[in-house]
Amino acid sequence: MKSIKIIKTGAYFPDIIVENRELEEKFNLESGYIQKRTGIKTRYYTSKTQKEMAKKLIQKMFEDDKSSVQDIGLIIVSTTTPIEFMPGISNYIQKILEIENCICFDILAGCSGIINAIDIAQKYLVTSSTKKALIVGIEQLSKFLDSQDISTGIILSDGAGGLLLEKSEENKKYCSNIEAIIDKKEILSTHINEKGNLKIEMKGKDVYKYAVTETVENIQKLLQKSEENLCNIKYIIPHQSNLKIIKSISTRLGREINKKMYVNIQNTGNTFCASIPIALHEMFQKRLLEEGDKIILLGYGGGLNTGSILLEI
Repeated sequence: MKSIKIIKTGAYFPDIIVENRELEEKFNLESGYIQKRTGIKTRYYTSKTQKEMAKKLIQKMFEDDKSSVQDIGLIIVSTTTPIEFMPGISNYIQKILEIENCICFDILAGCSGIINAIDIAQKYLVTSSTKKALIVGIEQLSKFLDSQDISTGIILSDGAGGLLLEKSEENKKYCSNIEAIIDKKEILSTHINEKGNLKIEMKGKDVYKYAVTETVENIQKLLQKSEENLCNIKYIIPHQSNLKIIKSISTRLGREINKKMYVNIQNTGNTFCASIPIALHEMFQKRLLEEGDKIILLGYGGGLNTGSILLEI
């Protein structure tokens, strides 16, 4: 048995909604500039800690069905903005769910980390006695913004998303292609600035070039490994980085792929590791996915890490 299935999803956004107008005034930009350059209309900021965000997400995911907590034997949290390194956010979630014995760890793999987390969970589920795995992507990016940096200040957003996975008794298709290339220019990284604060730095042009080339090659390798044709894929769910990047990826894969590319960045902003589980939650809520549908999850970001997963719903 090599199959897994998604049995529950969840998403959490903070209460502070930041409109383009506010940022355009702050950076002295003309009206409409941000949406034209990024596709984003709104994003979210929070004053809460990551633990508080995690608690809100878990409460929303399990408030109506506490029975689904049973048999969770693995919790993986993917983030790029850890505030506390020990114990991890995964251990905190274990405590919230009151799971006595569980494998817990947090991973750092850039924006693509959620792809790594899902793939690790799949391997645990199909090769061990673990019955269910909880995957969480969570980011508090607003805390690490450079107030003078337009490249990150207009796109990044706070949020959290979760996926509950379990072994599938059916022979559903699953394949992954995860790889890393050396980031010689440090195009997407975090650094301690002169004030001793951790800040996110991004070289926009270099990120764009990387994102629209490596991702396409990664998906092509995935399709070859899985012996699948792109025409059989119902949706591609990419990391919601920038609308221009997503459109360029779509064009390089074939113009007809535009209809398959799921995009919600206009309402969420770029939430790094949280973007793919948030998008999946939204898609299930909208009933866009049915059993038997084949989808591709695509992550890319700091490292440079790139990963894709072909998953049958």
